[in-house]
Amino acid sequence: MTEGTNGSADHGEEATPQGQAEILQILDNFIESMSLKCVVELGVADALNSDHLGHNHPMTLLQIAARLPFPNLDMDRLSRVMRFLSCRKVFDATVDKESGETMYGLTDASRWLLTNNKSESLVPTVLLATHPCAMAAWNSMSTSIAEGGACGFSRANGSTLYDFQSKNYEYKKVFREAMAGNTRVVMKAVLEYYKDGFDNVGTLVDVGGGSGDAVAEIVKAHPHINGFNFDLPNVVASAPEYPNVSHVGGDMFSTIPIKADAIFLKWILHNWSDEKCIEILKNCREALQEKKGKLIIVEAVLRPKSESLFDVEAQRYDLKMLVISPSGKERSEDEWKKLLKLGGFSRYNIIKIPSFLSIIEAFPS
Repeated sequence: MTEGTNGSADHGEEATPQGQAEILQILDNFIESMSLKCVVELGVADALNSDHLGHNHPMTLLQIAARLPFPNLDMDRLSRVMRFLSCRKVFDATVDKESGETMYGLTDASRWLLTNNKSESLVPTVLLATHPCAMAAWNSMSTSIAEGGACGFSRANGSTLYDFQSKNYEYKKVFREAMAGNTRVVMKAVLEYYKDGFDNVGTLVDVGGGSGDAVAEIVKAHPHINGFNFDLPNVVASAPEYPNVSHVGGDMFSTIPIKADAIFLKWILHNWSDEKCIEILKNCREALQEKKGKLIIVEAVLRPKSESLFDVEAQRYDLKMLVISPSGKERSEDEWKKLLKLGGFSRYNIIKIPSFLSIIEAFPS
């Protein structure tokens, strides 16, 4: 290090205002998240979607407030949140030429904040992502990296994610509603973009299928399929009944006891280390009819050089896994290729869908 003529250290190029703005933008992204939580908890999108006014009818702030169940609503604060989210294109804002008042409306983004259409709602996801227990985990991110061992969620909340849910009903309810909502959104895309992929499937097993929502949607769209929902005994014990779907309890790390034409794995492998994933994949291969059939994986495929909104979200989700899971992670195509080969699947196709997830169709060696 050398000293300049003015006595300051010479660090080469100076930091620029543009660089400062970029760091501040990243730093303050949490404001968008918390503003979304605010309008979701207030019910603003639902107020704008009042049926008797029509889907696209703009409203003044007073009209919105009149449809919210808060008699002491602070109009100034609400106006500032709406102004900010309108700048972020979450809501539409136009000024009425006659009255001069700002009129607010829904956009393609804020329609995902409605609660009356569960198949296209991100409300449960917003509430889970901004839950105090989830937010606390991020504050332990650097410690979990520096010291290893427990992940951020365990450090912040005293137990792993799933153990914590068993003791905290409120958080468990939020978590399950978010997972169910994500399943509905993802399965709509899967069934649209992979509909021919189920044509020659007679028996399909959803491994780690939880309550069976995903396999039920597949069977509903393809009634010729005999569907099985496979998960831990205590999970399937409380699963609802669905037409042409059987619930089977067991352990995917031990064996999958149903011979299948296809095995479905949605958002399962990202929870586990490579070693555990290979165990699951080998058991899937054994369960496929005469080592034929196929594996249908719905997971993120990381594309670090892509700047598309979905690919950036996949990168974000990898850090979510870092914070909430002891060994889970998202993977690149090269990582998936290696994992599949070690698990007994030498051929694969990646099918992109309008989501940060993709369909990975894999075939036994």
